[in-house]
Amino acid sequence: MSDIDNDNGVSGLGWFLAGLGVGALVGVLYAPKAGKETREDLVASALDARDKAAVLAQQAQDRANVLAAQGKQQVSEYVDRGKEYYDRGRTQWAQYVEKGKGLVQEQQDKVSAAVNAGKDAYASTTGSTGESHS
Repeated sequence: MSDIDNDNGVSGLGWFLAGLGVGALVGVLYAPKAGKETREDLVASALDARDKAAVLAQQAQDRANVLAAQGKQQVSEYVDRGKEYYDRGRTQWAQYVEKGKGLVQEQQDKVSAAVNAGKDAYASTTGSTGESHS
C-alpha cells in the first residue's frame, strides 16, 4: 500500500473521533432529557467511542503487521536476487579471466615461436655466410 492509504487511515480515525465528539456535544445540547440521563448517555457514548477506537487501533496494528511481513518478504526476495546477480557476475568474470589468460598464453606462444623462427633464420643465414667467410 502507499503512504497515501496509510495517511487516510490515520486521518480517517482522527475525523471519526472529531465527529464523535461533535455529535456527543450536539446531542447534549439538544437532548430533552434530565441531567442524570444525559450524563449516563454521555458515559455510554464515551465507552462506545473507546470501544470503537480500540477496534480501529487493533485493525491498524494488524494492518501494520501485515505490511511489515510483506516488507520483510520483499527485502528477502531482493537480497536473494542480489546474491543471484552477484554470483552470475562473478562466474562471468571468472570466465572472462580464464579466456583472457588463454589469449595471453596464445600470444606468448606465437611471439615465442616467431622469436625462435627469427633465431633459426638468423643462425641459418649467418651460418651459411659465416662458413664461406671462415
